[in-house]
Amino acid sequence: MRDFSDDLNALARRVAEARSYLHVDEAAVLLTELEVEAGKPDLWDDPDRARKLTTEMARLREDIELVEGLEERLSDTQTLHQLGREEGDDSVESEVEAGVATLRDELDRLELRALFTGEHDERDAICEVHSGAGGTDAQDWTDMLMRMFTRWGERRGFDVELVETQPGTEAGLTSATFTVKGRYAYGMLSGERGVHRLIRISPFDANARRQTAFASLDCVPALEQAELPEIDPTDLRIDTYRSSGAGGQHVNVTDSAVRITHLPTGVVVSCQNERSQTQNKAHAMQILAARLAERQRQERAAELAQISGEKREVAFGSQIRSYTLAPYRLVKDERTRHETGNVDAVLDGDLDEFIEAWLHWRRREGTRASPED
Repeated sequence: MRDFSDDLNALARRVAEARSYLHVDEAAVLLTELEVEAGKPDLWDDPDRARKLTTEMARLREDIELVEGLEERLSDTQTLHQLGREEGDDSVESEVEAGVATLRDELDRLELRALFTGEHDERDAICEVHSGAGGTDAQDWTDMLMRMFTRWGERRGFDVELVETQPGTEAGLTSATFTVKGRYAYGMLSGERGVHRLIRISPFDANARRQTAFASLDCVPALEQAELPEIDPTDLRIDTYRSSGAGGQHVNVTDSAVRITHLPTGVVVSCQNERSQTQNKAHAMQILAARLAERQRQERAAELAQISGEKREVAFGSQIRSYTLAPYRLVKDERTRHETGNVDAVLDGDLDEFIEAWLHWRRREGTRASPED
């Protein structure tokens, strides 16, 4: 039977490292303390505090169970390997090999967690896509980009909630707002923030000429209610209008959509996908507060340029990534230089390799610079 000792020893080191960088021992102590708090009869007298506590408990349990599960399966594989070697039983070799491969793959994915160093990386992400230069092609590209990120979120098991869409004049979208809910959603999508360029034979050109179109993604972390800044109602202009676009089954023909403009900053938020005007307004206010909080965070930071990056026109020379469909097929990230010829898979949401490359690039650069830099 083949000797897997070196593979298993390497896996044991990686599992031990996972216990360290996920702070599992400290998490177990903290979880015990929080369980005591959660058992108090007055817990839900303060709903915000209760939700925060139960969310933190769920995250601690997830990390603890994840590492303990890896340790248990590693131990089982080590035992099977040892017995097979001692008894000369070749029949278990394939099972040991499969166990080693599975553990290696899971640790590869888990080790990305060590790359999440941003203050809000664990949060949900509030995202916007906008069309840029390129006319109808840019609006169609914005729709394609929206689908790409939606498919990526679904692949990861995240919930993707559409908040608002503005349809294009002939096709696609001029903009859309959506929320991606899942642990580390913001940490992963922050690397996608910036200008995306598409090069293809335009389906809107009667002469079938090659066209270049641009669209952008922006995202901010979703914050807890208690963390959101207070907003002076006199600083707001609130408009209602009729919902447009597909928008889901709850969009209706009444003036239920809400647009809120924060006059001091010019930040505009719209919401049309809830059941009523009241719900749309409440959701829009949450998004507005999250964006204002991110704006304040950036303004407070000494390295403002590193955090928010130079604001660039959504046009030539500003892209973070290029998607070429003609004359050849290639997706290439301009920052990390990671590339692939499987364009269809990327447009269908297969973004993990690009996200992982960006996380490694961010750590190598020693900065939390915006991906627009």
